[in-house]
Amino acid sequence: MSLAFGWFLLIVVGHIEACIHYQTFNVPAYKAIFMRYFMTQPAITLSGKILAACMDLLLLFVLSGVALAYYKRLNSRMFGMKKTTQLKTGDRVALTALWLIFPLRFLAESVSAGIHHNGSIISQPAGQLLSSILPVQSLEMPLWWAYSGALGLFFFALPVSRYMHIPVEVVMIFLRNYGIKVQKRIDGYSRIQIYSCSRCGICLDSCQMTHAAIKDTQSVYALKHIRNRKITDEKLFNCMLCGRCQPDCPVGLELNSLRMTQRIESTKEYNSSYEYLKNGKVDVSPQTEVIYFAGCMTHLTPAIIKSMKEIFAVASVKYWFMDEDKTACCGRPLMQIGQYKAAQKLIDHNRERILASGAKKLVVSCPICYKVFKEDYAIPGITVQHHSEYLLNLMTDKRLPVNKLPLRVIYHDPCELGRGSGIYHQPRLLLDEYTEVIPIKNEKEAAFCCGGSLANIKIKMTERSQIRNKALDEYRNYNPDILVTACPLCKKTFAQSPNLPVHDIAEIVCMSITKSLDFSNETALDFSLKDVAIK
Repeated sequence: MSLAFGWFLLIVVGHIEACIHYQTFNVPAYKAIFMRYFMTQPAITLSGKILAACMDLLLLFVLSGVALAYYKRLNSRMFGMKKTTQLKTGDRVALTALWLIFPLRFLAESVSAGIHHNGSIISQPAGQLLSSILPVQSLEMPLWWAYSGALGLFFFALPVSRYMHIPVEVVMIFLRNYGIKVQKRIDGYSRIQIYSCSRCGICLDSCQMTHAAIKDTQSVYALKHIRNRKITDEKLFNCMLCGRCQPDCPVGLELNSLRMTQRIESTKEYNSSYEYLKNGKVDVSPQTEVIYFAGCMTHLTPAIIKSMKEIFAVASVKYWFMDEDKTACCGRPLMQIGQYKAAQKLIDHNRERILASGAKKLVVSCPICYKVFKEDYAIPGITVQHHSEYLLNLMTDKRLPVNKLPLRVIYHDPCELGRGSGIYHQPRLLLDEYTEVIPIKNEKEAAFCCGGSLANIKIKMTERSQIRNKALDEYRNYNPDILVTACPLCKKTFAQSPNLPVHDIAEIVCMSITKSLDFSNETALDFSLKDVAIK
């Protein structure tokens, strides 16, 4: 980041300095690049002195970036990196040239300053020092030629090296600041993002696929193969799309979106028609307050649905259970494996039903559904909430009683709800009222994936278990009474290991409010921890 942006500023400010010095906008590029070689007189105007000082400071900024990059290459573990990618021949040539360019430029400008006194706040003192100990007259031309040679060698090797990211990254930063994002198709911006990957390998350490000894499908390798047009289905689809690598990317690449774009391209011939879907007309009471959409995975963990029904009853919420009987999937799992057009048919079907209901709020229990309803349904006038957000609102509005349970719990952030949708605080605020939440090392953006992701269609069950068990090993170290999550898929995945009870956040709330009702109403439900055992 510092190197690419600093170099860009050097080019821009250097060109401005040359234009002012030669008093024309038509200045050849080499005049700006080798300014201190051609301009042998010191700057005499205020603007010239300011620009010369800026150029010295920018060169110092770039040199600091080069020094950090050099040190990181030699001591990657000092920067917390356990794994790095391997350099190829083109990379080595470009990297060697890159590491030489700026030190040689600094030496050449300093030597010229020592001879012609045309330096500024850094190059001039350095030139005076060099002239006192070295024969600078005989060194000037060799240093400028060495600088020229390093520049030429770098640009010769650039197209066949990973360092193509340096010029491309600058363009990406400008476009991103204008709000441009990766779309669900391969276009110019997605290609710019792909070429902006420096293959630094920082993303490798956070990838849980390594817990299952899968070491060649991580984002850095996938982008390299996409860039070289050598991507295979094995590498493209063997990823959980958990997004754990994304916060670690130093240039902020949209790693999940880039992989999904390529998946859409790779599977566009296999989209289902879904012609059997009927229209979305539904009969719903006009007094319906809320639509409840449990989602496919929640139907496989019915204790969550049972808890939500109890909560709706206690809070006197009038709701329509949209997928209580047969209905269409939300479409997100199809999108994750690239079937975007097929998913769009499901979205259109569900969207029509939601709009026909007349309700103003859609509550979902599955983070996978939540993300697609929020981002892809475009349903005007409807507020979409995950049930952890909705339950917090009910509690804040005093529509739910609070009876703190004597439980120490760990909250597991589901990938699609946390990193995918930015919902970190609401579940914790809710749990803090009902339990004691234990803070842990790998939570929020650093939270583990459960290993059950629907987005990976290549991973083996044994490998999923290895990823799950590694996460559970860390959770058990904190000795919680219960592992709480807010995702039916995470619950189902973690529950396959018998040594740590796992419950959804809705079950915890239900457990608490029904216990409180027990104190005030003898006919109320007797809903205990045993009753919400995993189903």
